Amino acid sequence: MTHLIRRARPDEAATVADMWDEAGRWLATIGSDQWQYPARSGRIMASIAAGECWLVETGGESVATIALDGYADPDFWSAADGPDAALYVHRMVVRRASAGSGLGSALLDWAAGRAESAGRPWLRLDAWRTNLRLRAWYEAEGFALVRVVDAPHRRSGALYQRPASVRLRRGPPLSG
Repeated sequence: MTHLIRRARPDEAATVADMWDEAGRWLATIGSDQWQYPARSGRIMASIAAGECWLVETGGESVATIALDGYADPDFWSAADGPDAALYVHRMVVRRASAGSGLGSALLDWAAGRAESAGRPWLRLDAWRTNLRLRAWYEAEGFALVRVVDAPHRRSGALYQRPASVRLRRGPPLSG
């Protein structure tokens, strides 16, 4: 099966928001407090407008999304971290119907390739502090915990990175 990755278009903001909302509903069923609020449409639109939001299509259907950019959230990443040394993963979602297919791993490999091509030695992300299942998954995907930042106004803050040169090749190939 072919998995096409491409930049999301402005008319697809609702599709991205729907994926976020679907993920939030599923997370609630497993007892997680992650993403228990409506998708942030303004943030999604800004990411699309900047060319930083991507969709994965399979058979013409959008099955996953990821935002990838150079934004080192100052609530988490400091100047000492060398924020310009990385690209940052945000809002990665795989629809439940495609869960277990390896698309998440494939997206991380794809993102690492983009970071490496941009001359950035690291791929970084901040994960929900209380979602231990997600954090264990990132660790199994080769990410090392940098630290946990407990900012009172933020629920995310488990900071991870892996070398941009790392590819695990566990998921399906992405074309585009």
